[in-house]
Amino acid sequence: MRQVWRFRFLIVWSLVLMLAGNVILFPVSAGQGEESIANVSAPSVILMEASSGQVIYEKDADQRRSPASVTKVMTLILIFDALASEKIRLEDEVVTSARAKAMGGSQVFLEEGEVQTVETLIKCIVIASGNDASVAMAEYIAGTEEEFVKRMNERAKGLGMTNTHFVDCCGLTEDPEHLTTARDIALMSRELITHYPQIQQYSTIWMENITHVTKQGTKEFGLANTNKLLKMAVNFRVTGLKTGSTSKAKYCLSATAEKDGVELIAVILAAPDYKARFADAQTLLNYGYANCKLYRDTQMPELALLPVRGGKEDVIPLVYEGEFSYLGMNGEDFSAVEKKLQLPEEIEAPVEKGERVGVLRYELNGKVLGEIGILTDAGMERAGYADSLGRVIRKFVQFCRTQPDQSEQTEPIEQTEQPTQSEQVESADSADSADSADSAKSAEQSEQLDPSEQNVSTYIQ
Repeated sequence: MRQVWRFRFLIVWSLVLMLAGNVILFPVSAGQGEESIANVSAPSVILMEASSGQVIYEKDADQRRSPASVTKVMTLILIFDALASEKIRLEDEVVTSARAKAMGGSQVFLEEGEVQTVETLIKCIVIASGNDASVAMAEYIAGTEEEFVKRMNERAKGLGMTNTHFVDCCGLTEDPEHLTTARDIALMSRELITHYPQIQQYSTIWMENITHVTKQGTKEFGLANTNKLLKMAVNFRVTGLKTGSTSKAKYCLSATAEKDGVELIAVILAAPDYKARFADAQTLLNYGYANCKLYRDTQMPELALLPVRGGKEDVIPLVYEGEFSYLGMNGEDFSAVEKKLQLPEEIEAPVEKGERVGVLRYELNGKVLGEIGILTDAGMERAGYADSLGRVIRKFVQFCRTQPDQSEQTEPIEQTEQPTQSEQVESADSADSADSADSAKSAEQSEQLDPSEQNVSTYIQ
């Protein structure tokens, strides 16, 4: 009996080991459920899809916290805004001020009076999180850091970052008013990577050297990327973006990644240590790529000209407000998506450029996924008396041009070729010869007739 129980025990224990082995060999992939997110250590996090702005996961995302150097995401937005408007160029030379040189914290050790190009300073900000480089660029664009920070707050307001207030351009400050949220950081990170995708040319650099040229001479300085996620073993492509840490803010990160055309943004605030922020970001990104599927419309229907009543012109061109994308989280079959164009038969003048006149709606199995606006691509004033008269005249002229030309339908009179002068002389001679021959022949015939026939013949002639 004891042997039987021992045998049963061995069987049960073997099964337990086999099941345990299965758990180890076939783990639940990250993101299959909320369990994988439960281990995130940071108190405030958010995961957002970049093209749609849809939030995939969040935890205390609206709690205001110090962002440390993640502040520089907004600094970079303003730099690229200035480049886009051609107010500055990448090759412009920037002179380092005494104030910029005196910045502490993470820096690239710029000297007062040192000259660096805008592009070099962008690398110093993105790769090495240089506070001195940030202040140098702020002063170059706005004159003073204070004015630059004012523009930062205005830009933040325009992006809907309602819980954000900046005090400096680099995040070094300990001012209690320098605050933002995980959600707001995701919003400004999305603005940077979607409007200025060239940021990836800098945010993916692992190491690079710059050259300091000062009164003391020339020397090389190595930039090392503070975003260690770039070198971690992950199943997605890391594209950026910005780290930050102070004693007050703890460890922060705005991480961006791409896989199969889907771009995700993971924001970590107040992680307990630098390893935890990267681990949390990896957990969020794994969860997102395991669960979400992106639909992006790359073949939007062509828009016809829209008739306008009472305008200076008969029709007006239309344009889509942007591209449409939708993030599915439930394994949707996007091949069944229906597009429904909703436009009026005509609109009435006057019309402003950019006026919303309709939508393109997307539906899947009766559920509305979303819609994209349709705007007028030009403005149009109401037609006056002269415009109406001109239109009538143009239509009349157009009508006349469409009617067949009567003169072209009449058969042309056949023209005979005029003989030359020599041909006329030859023709006259031939005629005289023919007349002489006829006269001789007539005389000969008259001699053969009797007198009565001759008289009749003379009478008829």
